[in-house]
Amino acid sequence: MGSKFRPDVDPDEIVDRCCDANTGCEWDGTLRNVVTEPIYVQKVYDATLVQLQALSTVNNVRFTPNLPEGSRILRVIDIRCRKFFNPANINDPRNLVIVPETVLSGGEFVRKENGECVEVVGPDGLSTQKLVFADTSECDEEGRGTPVFGTQRIRLSGNVVVELELLLLDSRDRRVRFTVSAIVPVSTVANPIILTNFFELCIPSVFDSAFFPRFAEFCNINCETRLGTNSPQRDIDVCPESGQIRVDLIIALCITCEKKIIVPVQLCVLSTGFPELSPEVSPICSSFPTLFPRQIDGSGDVGGIGDNPGCGGRRFKLGLDRMEETESEEE
Repeated sequence: MGSKFRPDVDPDEIVDRCCDANTGCEWDGTLRNVVTEPIYVQKVYDATLVQLQALSTVNNVRFTPNLPEGSRILRVIDIRCRKFFNPANINDPRNLVIVPETVLSGGEFVRKENGECVEVVGPDGLSTQKLVFADTSECDEEGRGTPVFGTQRIRLSGNVVVELELLLLDSRDRRVRFTVSAIVPVSTVANPIILTNFFELCIPSVFDSAFFPRFAEFCNINCETRLGTNSPQRDIDVCPESGQIRVDLIIALCITCEKKIIVPVQLCVLSTGFPELSPEVSPICSSFPTLFPRQIDGSGDVGGIGDNPGCGGRRFKLGLDRMEETESEEE
């Protein structure tokens, strides 16, 4: 991070730094365009939410760049913290990552012949869900789910990025903002921070189903930081010759984990049609191929197939048949 010198004024706001998303979903409000669509999805059968926190104290952290010559710190305007991630290497040991390790009691994960857990594809497109098996016969007779208990150990390692926004008095006695930053190691892969928690989940029958229930867990982390003693005079050390900055910090790691029991299901949902994005017009091509197949089950106008008398289908109109009859009589 570099410095931005502007005497006694805040930096001008940058216009259009953020954006709005475009889903392509539009609806004119007419209920006659609502139809039923079957979808094959994953249903959450049971879930639990866990929030954990850890503290890390770091001393003598070097921040860059150095202070300009002849300037001094008046106060700390803001301290910001975010997790470090290198998009060029997902396995970079500096990336702040959470690795959960779960052991079940009252149930077990289904394994292969080599002892590895069977993992199936989750909604994120990755193999992140494990199949669960338990003797559910006793609770099946009562028409209820079977509880399983779990112990989870979370291994946390990696770095965070800390930014200090300072108010300086420069050599010309002007008040200026100056931002310094540092990549701060929280823990290493060889010596991670370990957190433990316990949970209980309810699973459905493993016999009265074509699928075993699935166990999924995912976590997110953010960080908060402050000066070690909340005193810039004690926690910030500036070399008078070089302007080098070293800081003592306390970093709080805030973790949220959710664990779910998931089962595949089929649902009938009400749909107003498929998304249609407005493409950028090309001056060369007169037509372009489609990305998704057109709907051919005869369900009305969805997908553009509704005018073929040879294709039959069912249409859900939210009880609008009587409304159409009434309108015809009025005409």
